[in-house]
Amino acid sequence: MTSVDSAAAANSAPKASAASNALMGNYDLFLSILTTQVQNQDPLNPMDSSEYTTQLVQYSSVEQSIQSNKYLEQLVSGMAANQASSYVNYLGSSVTAVGNTTMLADGKATWSYSIPEDASGTVEIRNSGGAVVYSGEVSLDKGTGTYDWDGVGDSGTNSPDGAYTISFDLQTSSENAVLLKTEISGVVDEVDLSTPTPYLKIGDVRIPVSAVQSVSS
Repeated sequence: MTSVDSAAAANSAPKASAASNALMGNYDLFLSILTTQVQNQDPLNPMDSSEYTTQLVQYSSVEQSIQSNKYLEQLVSGMAANQASSYVNYLGSSVTAVGNTTMLADGKATWSYSIPEDASGTVEIRNSGGAVVYSGEVSLDKGTGTYDWDGVGDSGTNSPDGAYTISFDLQTSSENAVLLKTEISGVVDEVDLSTPTPYLKIGDVRIPVSAVQSVSS
């Protein structure tokens, strides 16, 4: 089953709208102050009309700026909505992404890796609760490859289907530490747009869209 989780179109009132409401709420106060200035000016030294004009122009300028910000917010909101809609296209597609957590299903979990040089060491696989369910020794050749796990844990029992995370502790023959890059693959069955960072879900595995390396139908 595929699904999309999304936040409400407007998580909070736009700043421009709030500023506009505040400006209109103060409009009567502005006119009252301006009127008071007129009534209480020195009749022998009246305020120059250009000063009134300047005040009105300043008020108008603020109002125009707020309107411009409102239109920009609408534009950004529209672009965000279009971008969110594009993520729906991931549903049902097979993706490859940078990551070390993948799904164990039907007794198989697979991670792809790339390593800059030959190395050996240990591998650990943890369940979604962070507990180590499998550990062992491993030797990897320089280049790319895959690491397959049959779901059998250190206890000799089959692990239940779900999300599992792999980690390696590797060294070269000269005992220099080696870092390798892992990738996972799967079919997207859910898109989560409820946070600022969009996530794709493959079973229980959450993948940020920015981690996706390739997509195929």
